[in-house]
Amino acid sequence: MARNKAEAAQTEPGTKNLTNCTPTEFLQQTNKIRKSVEKWLKLTDISNIRKETPKLYDIPEDATEEEKIEIREKNKALAAEQAKANISRILDAAMEDHAQETLEILALCAFVDPKNVDDYPMSFYFKTFSAIISDEDTMSFFGLLGRLVGKSIF
Repeated sequence: MARNKAEAAQTEPGTKNLTNCTPTEFLQQTNKIRKSVEKWLKLTDISNIRKETPKLYDIPEDATEEEKIEIREKNKALAAEQAKANISRILDAAMEDHAQETLEILALCAFVDPKNVDDYPMSFYFKTFSAIISDEDTMSFFGLLGRLVGKSIF
């Protein structure tokens, strides 16, 4: 019988992830994930897609309060439209154009060799990803790492 979560994760195939591994495994696997994410960000161009903004209407100094409200509403609609377009392009890049690279990241989070990513159902990766993003300590670590390098990936 396993004595702790880390030992249980090591003895039960397919259950290890970043929330239940040893500290050494965590650091080593996190570094593999970091490298995979760097490659993924370059391939998907997500950082540049996120920067795309619409051309907004300027509010003239002599505009009435009613005109200002109307222009702000138009700008708000343009920004929402651009956000939807950006999200659509990001999803296309991540899930269609670079599906293998996206799955590689999920596999690494679950301590699965990326070469064996198709050996597990998507529900396995959903559960693993959910466990990781639900773990406050793990997410705090990634947030801190993002701030340290000057750009958050979340």
